[in-house]
Amino acid sequence: MPSVSGAVAQETLVVNSWGGAYEKLHKQLVFEPFEKANNVKIKVVTVYSADTLAQLRAQKGAPQYDVVHFSGGQEVVAAREGLISPIKPEELPNAADLYPFATEGMARGEGPVHLVTAIGLLYNEKKVPNAPKAWKDLWKSEYGDHLVLTDLSNSYGLLGFLMMNKVWGGALNDPKPGLQKVGELLNRSVIISSSPEVQQNFAQNDAWVAAFSQDYAHVIRQAGQPVKFVMAEEGAPAVFFTANLVAGRPNQALAKKLIDFELSPDVQAAFAREMRYSPTNRKTKLDDAVASEVVFGDGVKSLIRFDPAQVDSNRAALIESWKKLIAR
Repeated sequence: MPSVSGAVAQETLVVNSWGGAYEKLHKQLVFEPFEKANNVKIKVVTVYSADTLAQLRAQKGAPQYDVVHFSGGQEVVAAREGLISPIKPEELPNAADLYPFATEGMARGEGPVHLVTAIGLLYNEKKVPNAPKAWKDLWKSEYGDHLVLTDLSNSYGLLGFLMMNKVWGGALNDPKPGLQKVGELLNRSVIISSSPEVQQNFAQNDAWVAAFSQDYAHVIRQAGQPVKFVMAEEGAPAVFFTANLVAGRPNQALAKKLIDFELSPDVQAAFAREMRYSPTNRKTKLDDAVASEVVFGDGVKSLIRFDPAQVDSNRAALIESWKKLIAR
């Protein structure tokens, strides 16, 4: 007679992450502790947000992911197309403690925002005559030809440009003011397209000021450069990281438990400490040194989210206009 094991079969969750240092931390702070606490195996697939959305569309009849993470607003499209399942806030115990902006998309079927990185001004504190305080300070002559601009093919560069456009009177459907004003900076700027190039310019090319993200300011400081982040007084556009429940999968209760774990104060405090991402849970406690380098507490009221759907619909035309501008 065959023996019957009393062991419960281990469940598996398939999730995406974004590679590099972020994915390493994602595994260390979220996936591995969750596996141990819940007797579950998490299969991590390294795939960025836009490609994840493409895969969800291709797999719609037989989805392969349980939880997907987006950073470019793709959850708006995924929810509209029925690729992700709505989650009721009461199904996530930590949702009640999130800042309002982190749960407002849930009413539209999107997942909650679990981390944020703000786009502001990075500056070399030993080189600048005066620390920048506002987006319009980029146009001050005192910074000479020591500016770094980021190409719009980079999401941080795109958000930085949209904010510059906003402070000079433009709108999502009217980028002309921003394009005109950025045109004034081109002859005294270096244009980069990737995050490592920002660090390279501060280290090697005498950069003084750049519009970039708070987490990368920390990366550059860790590498020994005297670079600080400031959230500009007109506000900070931000990248919102969402955790989303894929539709049509069998183990949604466990998947929701994982999403809730990502919303917990301890996990969010660890992400802030290790990579300077801003927490979305108001009960997160940070020491003073970390809190001074992230958007935190009342500072979240200054975060600006440009409508992802409208950004996406205008992106191609904007990038074409940008290419023409920088080619002059």
